[in-house]
Amino acid sequence: MPKTANQKGKLLYVMEALLHESDENHPLSMEDLLRYLEEKGIRAERKSIYSDIETLQAFGLDVHGTRGRTAGYYVGEREFELPEIKLLIDSVQSSKFITERKTMQLIRKLAGLMSVHEAALMKRQMYVKNRIKSMNESIYYNVDALHQAIAADKQIEFRYSSYTITKEKKFRRGGRPYRVSPLALSWAEENYYLIAYEAETDKIKHFRVDKMDSIRIVDQFREGKKLLRDMDMGEYTRKNFSMFGGTEEVVTLRFSNRMIGVVIDTFGKDVAITAVDEEHFLIRAAVAVSPQFFGWLFGLDGEAAIVAPEPVKQRFQDQLARVRQGC
Repeated sequence: MPKTANQKGKLLYVMEALLHESDENHPLSMEDLLRYLEEKGIRAERKSIYSDIETLQAFGLDVHGTRGRTAGYYVGEREFELPEIKLLIDSVQSSKFITERKTMQLIRKLAGLMSVHEAALMKRQMYVKNRIKSMNESIYYNVDALHQAIAADKQIEFRYSSYTITKEKKFRRGGRPYRVSPLALSWAEENYYLIAYEAETDKIKHFRVDKMDSIRIVDQFREGKKLLRDMDMGEYTRKNFSMFGGTEEVVTLRFSNRMIGVVIDTFGKDVAITAVDEEHFLIRAAVAVSPQFFGWLFGLDGEAAIVAPEPVKQRFQDQLARVRQGC
């Protein structure tokens, strides 16, 4: 059989067909492979296809052969297994900081890692519409710029946005830019946050990445890096409920025994627990005392209480009084 123009790419097209068109439930027959090549303008003989498959197996592609009525070839183990891809897709779908358009783009790319048959099944299980998503299309560029600034050890300037009651975008501080030293990026409460040191206030602050605009890397070295060296990022994120800062204090909390799962989920298995009686226990933990912390306590519906210190108890009572008074 004479060679055709695309003959040099034949092996690659065989691999493409197996990766995109086959899986354990959908093996490709020899006729399927020959037809796929024909569509690419390549005429081939069966013998050469067998040789290509052996080459791909030697290369490390997990190609399996089947016999019987469904005789053919398929790719078994892949770089990403189907459950792993599903997990990644679920994470992308549920991430509020990724816009709907970018979500669909990412999902299409992830779907390309599985067979078309598995991708079609996943498509029927995807729910992106009506999810709460960011409206900032520059989120990818923001993340890239922040990583560049951290890698270059440079400060950044940016404007920070919010919305009016008419849903119009406006910038805080009248549009005057913030200048901070970016320390780290953290994903919490389904949002991406920049943790940064602001020399102007001498404080660690958090900024929603999707609300950052016009990020510019400044030719000035970062400050506050010692704070990052001394910081346990996982512990820091856990203490700062909902990524809103507050004064860190050690508090003693009393819980009903049925709240033990919530406590471990929130404070970790290493938290010290002391039994009070048959129905209650105490813990002592360092937390960022803030309205978000009080809101978390209130959400436990009377199953938790602040025991000490007294000033924190009083702040909680003051917060409850303000809630009762309303707007």
